[in-house]
Amino acid sequence: MQRLSVVLATGAITLVALSGCASPGGQMSPTPSDGRPPFLTSAPANPSGAAMTPSDAQLSAITADLKQRGVTGTFTVLEAVSITWNDGSLGCPEPGKFYTQALVPGAQIVVSVGDQRYDYRFGGGSTPKLCENGK
Repeated sequence: MQRLSVVLATGAITLVALSGCASPGGQMSPTPSDGRPPFLTSAPANPSGAAMTPSDAQLSAITADLKQRGVTGTFTVLEAVSITWNDGSLGCPEPGKFYTQALVPGAQIVVSVGDQRYDYRFGGGSTPKLCENGK
């Protein structure tokens, strides 16, 4: 008897919850009452590909990486954009490596020293990844 009461109570709660989703005529409403299409999400605060100003930490990290590679001279920032990468490869996968399969907010900063271009990728922090495979 107690089990039957639990089943009936659960059914009644489900029925009440579902009836709140129906429109006055008993039909399911195809759009929210405010006229927006269903599942509408807001635009990101900083969409992919938006121009940005590199932070001092990013510029210092690029300077240190170039120095470690033996590159001398002052670099010029050619392009700096905010990007949400599709995975942990930061848009520059290396063959045989595995990457996290999650969106990674970050940046792409392309610099030049003389005639040489360097394509740096950043994830959430200020550690750069030099993309050397031409992507």
